[in-house]
Amino acid sequence: MNPADKDLYQRADEVLHYVWDPIGVASTPAARDEYHGYLPQVFHLLKENETPEAIAGYLESIAVKRMGFNPSREHALQVAALLLEWKEVLAEKYRKLPCQVNS
Repeated sequence: MNPADKDLYQRADEVLHYVWDPIGVASTPAARDEYHGYLPQVFHLLKENETPEAIAGYLESIAVKRMGFNPSREHALQVAALLLEWKEVLAEKYRKLPCQVNS
């Protein structure tokens, strides 16, 4: 993964844990990896330029099918918007940096 992708992956991980957090473990350090299983797909959706609705739909499907919750569509859309905002902020950050070799 290049530095920009690593940065986006980390930010997505943080958003899932601290903002999405459907089971309420954000304040539990021992549960820091609780949502890591969903992170690769969220990252993939971000990299594929999916819509907020598609990202929110994925998050909602996890909450329903794997956790047994009835998620809030509004919250899922807010999380998706935040993820996409991070993507744009980081894209701008890395556009401004001198050329880097992809690793």
